[in-house]
Amino acid sequence: MTEQVVIVGSGPAGHTAAIYTARANLKPILFEGFSKGGIPGGQLMTTTEVENFPGFPEGIDGQKLMEAIRRQSARFGTRLFTEDVAKVDLSKRPFLVASAEREIQTQSLIIATGATAKRLNLPGEKQLWNKGISACAVCDGALPVFRNKVLVVVGGGDSAAEEATFLTKFASKVYLVHRRDQLRASQIMQERVLKHPKIEVLWNTIVTDVRGKESVSAVQLQDVNNPQATRELACGGLFFAIGFTPNTELFQGQLKMEPDGYITTRPGSTHTSVPGVFACGDVQDKKYRQAVTAAGSGCMAALDCERWLNENESGLEKGSVP
Repeated sequence: MTEQVVIVGSGPAGHTAAIYTARANLKPILFEGFSKGGIPGGQLMTTTEVENFPGFPEGIDGQKLMEAIRRQSARFGTRLFTEDVAKVDLSKRPFLVASAEREIQTQSLIIATGATAKRLNLPGEKQLWNKGISACAVCDGALPVFRNKVLVVVGGGDSAAEEATFLTKFASKVYLVHRRDQLRASQIMQERVLKHPKIEVLWNTIVTDVRGKESVSAVQLQDVNNPQATRELACGGLFFAIGFTPNTELFQGQLKMEPDGYITTRPGSTHTSVPGVFACGDVQDKKYRQAVTAAGSGCMAALDCERWLNENESGLEKGSVP
């Protein structure tokens, strides 16, 4: 039996797409196990408090939010498989989506596999992740744990400059740690950072470890030009702004992608380079990367998919859609 639509990815984008396609009676299948570390639910599953998702004025734990979204998805009839997708073949229709447990043929595919924040893999990082370490200042910077604290941002590009500037709204001081002697950020972002009274750039410096028991209390710094020169900097939070890696390994060579690996979508839509394949959420969005924008693009993908299936219904039945 050929399915109407398969969704790969279980974050806000994937489950929102599932809610909409299920309510459109497309009987979607959603593979929810595709994520780094095999944790269904995407990046929100490692976020302890979400304060900027509409409808939760007091904030909500990331896991609880994703559990609620998943229940809503299942309520409308989404068939959920907690399995990693091992293979996708987009060279012919129907498309093939396969896990270790099953192979499914589908007329359309919605990709919502997300992106993974790059980390430094410091010795103390695992213990203190979400206890003063974050990869998203916009998501977490306003939380009480970071307010009026000395904060450290690692990076040197536009994202790092933006995050450091954003954090000045809440922090007592922000250190921007960069391994080189000049920033890679655009000129206007560099000027904002260098002129801001709350930001101090630590040039030619890297973070080698993070300290703390219940939460971050300090970072260990090392001089790039003199590895023997190390020091400890007291702080209340550490933010990584060194980029994201889109989870697109399955689709390499099958879809058009940006140079940095994000799936290319048609402007103003979620259509990819292959008709009948749609991409939503962080796997195609390198600008906003918020739970609410991911959910919004999941809605867009579902609507694009439903319209595409309706417009190509006769061709799909005859097997004439390329």
